[in-house]
Amino acid sequence: MTKRIRIDEVESAGYKAVLGMEKFIESTPLTKIHKDLIKIRASQINGCAFCIDMHTKDARKAGETEQRIYALNAWRDTPFFTKEERAILALTEEVTLISNHVSDETYKNAAEVLDETYLAQVILAIITINMWNRIGIATALIPA
Repeated sequence: MTKRIRIDEVESAGYKAVLGMEKFIESTPLTKIHKDLIKIRASQINGCAFCIDMHTKDARKAGETEQRIYALNAWRDTPFFTKEERAILALTEEVTLISNHVSDETYKNAAEVLDETYLAQVILAIITINMWNRIGIATALIPA
């Protein structure tokens, strides 16, 4: 693969703005588990090898189980995820695949199990990892 630009070096102000969103997400009451599930699932959908590698390692360090990480791309067919996690994963998939829009059913389900503030923070977390995935893919970041 050809060498590509480093956004953090070429356009540091824009990169710092994305970092600002990440810092905001880290400051919210979103649980570490929820943040990890969002980051891993969106990265799987987008095919961002760098982010999948990083966030699965982070999730393991935080205590996430191998079983749940391995089953994440088939979460609907497992009993391993809570009602809240299922709502978050469904929303993550639909926001990530935004050209299909977010269905009323998915949104309503998330709104029923998450309070309004938490739902807003989940949506912002999904949007933020999608920005990182696009940076990683566009600049061909590869896992170490």
